[in-house]
Amino acid sequence: MLQGATLSQAGIDAAAIKPAEVDVERAVDLGVERLAVDYEGREHLPSPETLSALADEKAVRVTTPVRADGFDPLGERDLAESLPEPVRRILVAGHRAYLTETESERAVAPRLREAAARSRDPWVGTEGIERIALAVGGTQFELLGPGTDRRLRALRQAGYEGEVALYAPTVLTDEEDTVLDALGDYAARRGPVRSALPDGAVTDAAAGGRAREVLSQAVRDYGLVGDVETVADRVEELRDAGADRIVGYPARGLDPFL
Repeated sequence: MLQGATLSQAGIDAAAIKPAEVDVERAVDLGVERLAVDYEGREHLPSPETLSALADEKAVRVTTPVRADGFDPLGERDLAESLPEPVRRILVAGHRAYLTETESERAVAPRLREAAARSRDPWVGTEGIERIALAVGGTQFELLGPGTDRRLRALRQAGYEGEVALYAPTVLTDEEDTVLDALGDYAARRGPVRSALPDGAVTDAAAGGRAREVLSQAVRDYGLVGDVETVADRVEELRDAGADRIVGYPARGLDPFL
């Protein structure tokens, strides 16, 4: 079984934790110094007491959708104000799956600007709002994808000197069926992959033919996949391109790393 230290051995700086999937308290035993707690709806947000306990052991950030009630800096912000002082924020527009229709219609740009002004050392999620995120400033928090290396080099060549953090689902194994079971669905939700897949194709280890070929490439475009040495080499490539921090989401849960 892989041990927790393998995350850091692979060059990964932080672990992204999904509280709807795992017991977040267990994340203190992961072999990284930083945790990023994803937002998956108000009902799954860890309590201030839980976050405070995590922050006693690790550097903790919480993803906060600026359009959601409770985190809206131009409206209800009780959840934002309840975050323990040591906990830092990752400011995002917010995934529509976790927003009401009213929340998803709110303007993003003024809320990001206001939330950044109220936050200390915020990270700013760029998915779908890259130009707005750059204008707001802070550490740019991007999803790993097939164009990441090129985009990072272009940013650095253009003179961008701020920090960039990359989020990447991570599977530290080269066993193909295990990789596809863990990341196939995630990769298949990306637009270019969805277009390339045959209609009705399964997206896990049962995939065959053209679907398996597409997915096998896609999970490596959008995730960190392979043994520790392979992932460490890929992480080094991303750092050379301009990434400062790598945030790995343990796509098979915490058990393989504990």
